[in-house]
Amino acid sequence: MLNSLEGNLSQLGFETELIEEVMRFGKLKSLSAEEPLIHPGMPANAMPMVITGTLRIMREDEEGNEVFLYYLEGGDACAMSISCCMNNLNSQFKAISESETTLWMVPMSMIDGWMAKYSSFRKFVIDSYQDRFDELMHTIDSIAFMNMDERLMKYLLDKKQSQGSFVIEKTHEQIAQELNTSRVVISRLLKKLEREDKVELYRNRIEIL
Repeated sequence: MLNSLEGNLSQLGFETELIEEVMRFGKLKSLSAEEPLIHPGMPANAMPMVITGTLRIMREDEEGNEVFLYYLEGGDACAMSISCCMNNLNSQFKAISESETTLWMVPMSMIDGWMAKYSSFRKFVIDSYQDRFDELMHTIDSIAFMNMDERLMKYLLDKKQSQGSFVIEKTHEQIAQELNTSRVVISRLLKKLEREDKVELYRNRIEIL
C-alpha cells in the first residue's frame, strides 16, 4: 500500500526529500464503503490524499439536502480541505467513501512549509485547485443547463469512469439524494434509459451498456 503511495508521489514529480517528509508525517487511514470522512463544521486539520478507492464530495444545506460535487480518486488531494485550513474555517462540505478506500492523511501544519520549500508541492496544490474548480464548473453547468435525464446519464458515466466499472451498485434513493431530486423521478428516468438500451436495471445495481 505504501509502495503505491510512493509511486503516486513520484509520478506527481515530488522531490525525494519531499516524498520522505510526506511519508514520515502522514498517517494511513482506511474507510469502508459509505463511511464518512469529513462532515460540515468539522475542523480541517489534515489533507486527505487518495491512495486507492474513491471519495464522493457533497454539499449539504441546513435541512440535510445534499448535492453531488465531484469525486476524488487515486492521487487526488482535497483542495477544499486546504482552503478551509488556510482560512481558518471549519469544513463546509461532506466527504464519503464510495467503496473501500485508503487515504494518506497529511497534517495541515506542514502545508505552508512545503509550499514554500518545494516547487513540486506548490504546483500540486495549484493543480488540485484548478482540477476541482473545473469539476465544479461541470457540475454547475449540468445543474443550470441540463435536463434531469441528461444529468442522470452524466452522473452514471462519471461514476463509471471514477470506479472503472460499467456496473454501478447504487439504489435509486441514493442517486436521488446525490442529484437532489426524488426517488420517483430517478426511477422513472432510469426506466426510460433502459427502454433506450442505455442501461440495464437490477436490484440495487445498474449496468451501463
